[in-house]
Amino acid sequence: MDLLSAEFFQRALIGGALIAVTAPLMGLFLVLRRLAMIGDTLAHVSIAGVALGFLINVYPVAVGLLFAILASFAIEILRRTYRSYAELSIAIIMSGGVALASLLFTMGKNLNITSYLFGSIYTLDRTDLIVIAGVTVIVLTMVLLHKKELFLLTFDEDAAAVSGLPVRYFNIMLSILTALVISASIKIVGALLVSALLTIPAACSLTLSRSFKQAVVLVVIIGEVAVLAGLWVAGVANLAPGGTIVMLLIVILAVSVSVKRILRA
Repeated sequence: MDLLSAEFFQRALIGGALIAVTAPLMGLFLVLRRLAMIGDTLAHVSIAGVALGFLINVYPVAVGLLFAILASFAIEILRRTYRSYAELSIAIIMSGGVALASLLFTMGKNLNITSYLFGSIYTLDRTDLIVIAGVTVIVLTMVLLHKKELFLLTFDEDAAAVSGLPVRYFNIMLSILTALVISASIKIVGALLVSALLTIPAACSLTLSRSFKQAVVLVVIIGEVAVLAGLWVAGVANLAPGGTIVMLLIVILAVSVSVKRILRA
């Protein structure tokens, strides 16, 4: 009970609960479109932005967000350029993000962004919560307003284009929403683990669900359970919150696969 009364833990629970809705939800769209690695790519680019933010004394998450959005545009341009080799866009942008981050690290002698690499949810402040809440509202609003279009785009992009859907617009929109979520997530689970929050809940829900609607509901439930339970375990046992959340997600995935096999048998 003492832990729940602590202000830093309350902020962590609020921030974690919000990002546990948007990250797994966007991850489901990415996994179904075979773009699961885009999370790692945008996270690495965001870290370069965070480093620049520290160097120029600007709110790091905001600069990281700007970098991630620019990277999402670049990925979409490269995806259209290399239609038959779409994964090239992810590899190219990730390489550029890592290279830029390494250059910025060498420019800052005492640059310490460990909390953004591995996550530091207990250090969330009021500004961070406002940013996370804003991202949550934007993501949920866009998904609810365009749920039919996103469903069609996710499962058959060619059919969506033939039916007159502005495919390029929705691809860019999904990329930007993903960039928003990743930038808001890196202080919670860290850039090195953020892709787990995007992909593992999606893997669990796709294993257990029988329809897309069920998958959407399950992915959010699994994300919430993992984040909130992971925070509690980490707080009680004095463990790293980001790592605890990801390990709990892996346990949930193992259980999901086992349950699926038992039901089939």
